[in-house]
Amino acid sequence: MTTDVVTVEIPGNRDDVLKILKRTGISGVPVLKDGKLVGIITRKDMLQKPEENQLALLMTPGPTTIRPDATIFEAARVLDLNNIRRLPVVDDSGKVIGLLSVADLILAIARMKIEDEIKGSYTSPTFALWEETPLPLVGRIMEISGFEAIPILNRESKLQGIISERDMIRCAMIEDLVETSDLSTTGTDDDEWTWESIRDVHHISYGISRVQLPNRPVKAAMVTSVVMVPPNAGVSECALKMKRARVDQLPVVNGDNRLTSILFDRDLIRVLLSEKYQ
Repeated sequence: MTTDVVTVEIPGNRDDVLKILKRTGISGVPVLKDGKLVGIITRKDMLQKPEENQLALLMTPGPTTIRPDATIFEAARVLDLNNIRRLPVVDDSGKVIGLLSVADLILAIARMKIEDEIKGSYTSPTFALWEETPLPLVGRIMEISGFEAIPILNRESKLQGIISERDMIRCAMIEDLVETSDLSTTGTDDDEWTWESIRDVHHISYGISRVQLPNRPVKAAMVTSVVMVPPNAGVSECALKMKRARVDQLPVVNGDNRLTSILFDRDLIRVLLSEKYQ
């Protein structure tokens, strides 16, 4: 587990977390109140709730946790069952003493020297987007599809790059707006065309802010130095590539360098669910 855990406290706001995610590149942070764990907030929360500002409304409350004496196999089972990427590690008093992530398990897998091929067992079908697709549209497609990373192709259908939630957060900005609301003090029985009803309409202006993706093509934000693997690559070999490149996914390409599928780290940790390696 990681023992140097970055946390945030409530009450707090979204801007504080956005700065942490941009600076560190991590994907989520535990949320504390009076020193006790009350939630967790992730990149996905930030992108899916762009107009929410308060941490208490952005976070996932009551996150799943794990004890420090649990095995990595137990951790893999909990992560897979709950479809989550991180587990706060808490002691008997409920204090957060560490954080175990999918990336930590990937490092363990890399050290296990597992030679099983990834083909079929761990890879997932994928889709790709054109390099000129606007970033706000990419963000919406990610939200709908549930994919945390999408390969990017050029006009010739060649793999040009990959865009992930981390890249989206890196280029996100806070947009401040002023909106106006009309508030009428007349009763519901009044004729809306009478002078009284017009006279009693008040215009209220208020400020809002939201996470906004710039209206630029995805090629301006994607990672172009893509680490790729063939379908017959080994499990530990792929885990090592992920760890060294600090990526959560690897596009899988055939002999013609054509994209065929994608390998996500969350799928690769399922090797720890096999009795063969426990």
